[in-house]
Amino acid sequence: MTEQSSSDRVHFDPDDMDTGAFYRVLNSVVVPRPIAWVCSRSAEGVLNLAPHSFYTVACVDPPVVQFTSVGRKDSLTNAEQTREFTVSLTPEALFEQVNATGTDFPPEHDEAEHTGVRLEPSDVVGVPRVAESPVSIECVLHGTVSFGDSTVVFGRVVHIAVRADAVRDGRPRIEHLRPLARLGGNEWSTIGEVKEIRRIPYGKWSADPSIGERVRGDG
Repeated sequence: MTEQSSSDRVHFDPDDMDTGAFYRVLNSVVVPRPIAWVCSRSAEGVLNLAPHSFYTVACVDPPVVQFTSVGRKDSLTNAEQTREFTVSLTPEALFEQVNATGTDFPPEHDEAEHTGVRLEPSDVVGVPRVAESPVSIECVLHGTVSFGDSTVVFGRVVHIAVRADAVRDGRPRIEHLRPLARLGGNEWSTIGEVKEIRRIPYGKWSADPSIGERVRGDG
């Protein structure tokens, strides 16, 4: 880590830092991160439920989501063995349970059972989903890609089940989902204030100079 007064910034160079220290910095700046609450089943039939905060949409057509296993986590091993898993949204109401399922239980232990998280059968895949989560995504394994000590798991979305009271005008609404997100260290966040704004088409931007002036803060 070096400090340069000329730019008034603190600089972090991965080549000058150990992996753990740089990981903490990276986690503190890529925020907030949505959480994939991944439920999977081992080849021996043991269920696993774990939160993964390196998670996003990978593709729309075909629909694919991705999460990263930092190290070889049970979620990764199970997905490779049985080739299916579910991703449930982590609702604010289950904050303590979400955190507790991140405990490093041995592979033969069922995190949902230990933490009191109720599971229910999925509609398409053979792995259950979190019953009290407003949204669950059912996936079959599309593939994996490894980078150093981590593996990105890609899941082909075969079904999404959303609680009826969370859907309005044909899509799930954020005020009813109340998702948790990860920040740096042991910090988490909730949705807080929700802002809404439309993208500006270039045709409208070019036809109305006042738009650019307003965005730039000119005048």
